[in-house]
Amino acid sequence: MKILIIINDAPYGTEKAYNALRIAMNIQKESPETEVSIFLMADAVGCALPNQTTPSGYYNIQIMMKSVIRKGAVVRACGTCMDARGFAEIKLIDGVERSNMKELTELILKADKVINY
Repeated sequence: MKILIIINDAPYGTEKAYNALRIAMNIQKESPETEVSIFLMADAVGCALPNQTTPSGYYNIQIMMKSVIRKGAVVRACGTCMDARGFAEIKLIDGVERSNMKELTELILKADKVINY
């Protein structure tokens, strides 16, 4: 099975990115054979930025993102969204690649399920 999770919200401020990554991690734990892809759009491209520092005891999106990548998730970030936010020249977390709408369309068409946050 192939699952695509699309995240549209900023890494902090709401808990959408946090919950999206929680479900991704749970899918990987409960069904290791399932292929998980994550596509970051709009303010969610901030989830792929390195050097995130959060208060002790507060969730850290960068750590969660690295965990899903380590377990085989494919993570892509919308290039147009990155450019609009001034992230064009910023190196992303290892394992996250700049992408585009064509690749998102391909991921959607290949997915058995699409979850949108």
